[in-house]
Amino acid sequence: MATITKKTTIGEVLAMDMGTAKFFLEMGMHCLGCPSSQGESIEEACMVHGLAPEELIDKLNAFLADKQ
Repeated sequence: MATITKKTTIGEVLAMDMGTAKFFLEMGMHCLGCPSSQGESIEEACMVHGLAPEELIDKLNAFLADKQ
């Protein structure tokens, strides 16, 4: 499975595993169904929401690693 980076888009992450949606929602990113959010990178989304991308990336990669 691919490693998520700050350049990975929200759409790419959700395509890897829809279970990742909970991590976005927990951090206040509730617009996952919005077409524009699908092409937005983790870095861009975190910037808009005032969050550190590293925290979200670490959670997503740990979640996906546990699924293997």
